[in-house]
Amino acid sequence: MPYPELMIKPMRDELVMAGMEELRTVEQVEAFLSPQEGTALLVINSVCGCAAGQARPGVRSALESAVKPDRLGTVFAGQDVEAAARARQYFADIPPSSPSIALFKDGELAYFVPRHRIENRSAEEVAADLIGAFDRLCGAVAAS
Repeated sequence: MPYPELMIKPMRDELVMAGMEELRTVEQVEAFLSPQEGTALLVINSVCGCAAGQARPGVRSALESAVKPDRLGTVFAGQDVEAAARARQYFADIPPSSPSIALFKDGELAYFVPRHRIENRSAEEVAADLIGAFDRLCGAVAAS
């Protein structure tokens, strides 16, 4: 059973205020992930302590970097159950975990951070990891 919306609203708002689009329905997830060009960051949000202490702060910090994905979205596991299940179908070969972070490039999963790479690290380490992925996958292609 989902937590009361009033309780999780601050957890939702933390990523929305950082510029992420909240994806609460299957249709919103499909619309967000269907463009095949560019980059998209999808955060599977959660009520757990590692989401609060490492994932959300790490994502917020990473989004302050000069290079970042074209599209930013978040879905809340355990709350928006159908939307989260649909999002996970885009990386079905990876066991579900929340929080987790997926980076897509041109419609393909290019980088993934599962819970076990979040929960035992600092927010700064999560941010540095993401910034490195953004630099590799989201930067402009240099002219030759």
